[in-house]
Amino acid sequence: MADQPSYRPLAKSTFFADDRSARPIGPGTVPQGSLRADERFYTGKSGGEVATELPVPLTAELLQRGQDRFNIYCAPCHDRTGGGRGMIVQRGYRQPPSLHIDRLRQAPIGHFVEVMTGGFGAMPDYAEQVRPADRWAIAAYIRALQLSQNATLADVPPETRQQLQDKKP
Repeated sequence: MADQPSYRPLAKSTFFADDRSARPIGPGTVPQGSLRADERFYTGKSGGEVATELPVPLTAELLQRGQDRFNIYCAPCHDRTGGGRGMIVQRGYRQPPSLHIDRLRQAPIGHFVEVMTGGFGAMPDYAEQVRPADRWAIAAYIRALQLSQNATLADVPPETRQQLQDKKP
């Protein structure tokens, strides 16, 4: 039982009429646990169009999860503020663009998920490292980072705005 005959992948086989050891997948076969029917959720795109809205509710927990995952996977290159001067960059790796440039502030939220899924330029894909739900959480957190670095007093609710104005030196 411990020493059974087997084929090397794609090796020739005389057992089958077509001489292939690798067998084609039968028609109608669906892999168990890996059907990704919701293309938008898994890739950030649907029908070739980049998603413009989060497919999940925006909550404080989602942003907290996004911050945690961002600090683990993104901050080494993008730094914790998204400015693009992370520790890896300081050690000589190619600098990514700041997440606060106009092009990325105006990009649809699905763009960030698409880049995490498939990579872009010098950035490798993180599809294996970061689960799809976490990619959306990171994208939501990136939006929060962008708002925090580019906010104006007009973005603050009126009741809070007065408190900020009272604290001015």
